[in-house]
Amino acid sequence: MAGVKALRRIQIGAETVAGTGVAATTKWRGGGTIQDDLDLVFVEEDTGYIGGTDRTYIQKYGATLELDEVEATFEQLPYLGMMGIKSVTSGESDGAGDGKIWAFPLPTTSQNTIKTYTFEGGDDQQEEEFTYGYAESIKITGKAGEALKMSAVIKGRQVTASTFTGALSLPTVEEILFGKGALYIDAIGGTIGTTQKSNTLLAMEWTIKTGWQPVYTGDRLDLSFVKCVKPDAPLKITFEHDSTATAEIANWRAQTSRLLQLKWIGSAVGVGTAYSYKTVIINLAGRWQNFQKIDEIDGNDVITGTFMPRYNATAQRFAEMIVVNTLAALP
Repeated sequence: MAGVKALRRIQIGAETVAGTGVAATTKWRGGGTIQDDLDLVFVEEDTGYIGGTDRTYIQKYGATLELDEVEATFEQLPYLGMMGIKSVTSGESDGAGDGKIWAFPLPTTSQNTIKTYTFEGGDDQQEEEFTYGYAESIKITGKAGEALKMSAVIKGRQVTASTFTGALSLPTVEEILFGKGALYIDAIGGTIGTTQKSNTLLAMEWTIKTGWQPVYTGDRLDLSFVKCVKPDAPLKITFEHDSTATAEIANWRAQTSRLLQLKWIGSAVGVGTAYSYKTVIINLAGRWQNFQKIDEIDGNDVITGTFMPRYNATAQRFAEMIVVNTLAALP
């Protein structure tokens, strides 16, 4: 029977050795379909046939899976951190509390190591899969009155037809709500997360260009390995056009470095040393790159700025994402 959209699924498994396929261990609670990036070449030749011949060869293999935008959750956001920012062995215990801390700092003076995944995708007609899955880019967005959203572009090795790993249950997840967040902006020599800017944050968009790119060598037709050449993580924030916005415009014009933190909390966990709730934190040091002209939403004046994270020697910071959930290990 022909496949239907309602029976699509994405399943993933963490690879012990990068590129060596494994059975899936969990389902991704979102959407997306696998694109086979097989590079087929039709040979141009003078053979007396006006329409050419069917002589072809495959010069390169690859895979792309665009994970559709879906509600971000405390339980599955760490997967994107693992495959695009830094591999973390396990969630770090928060003292005697139930919270587990997953910290994903972007690299500064050396490359991080990431965790690669085997991806399974398809529907009730056909499953396809690829190995060496890593995140080329990650995006986290949010606006007032909604849940945060997450999406990513996953790249990998050759796509093959196979069958889904069976008997996987849906993981339990909790959505991250934009309205349970806070924005903090501090001087570069201060303590990040100290000065809350209330009643001004309307929307945000954090785009992480992870810097990981494939390297093709003479050893194989798909990627041999990946390397991190230069990560980038610009953050767009839409403010009320208020005193906070005008102060940060002044800092932009003065080329003043700033510390910026976005923080969201979820349900309570056992009280620990640092956390009492499920939490997501984005910590950035850098400078404002630009501010757009004043705009409006239903007659309310707003303004959007782009904050460009860069390493700052005074703060000894660049960019990081921290997720606190109750998982000591990812399923």
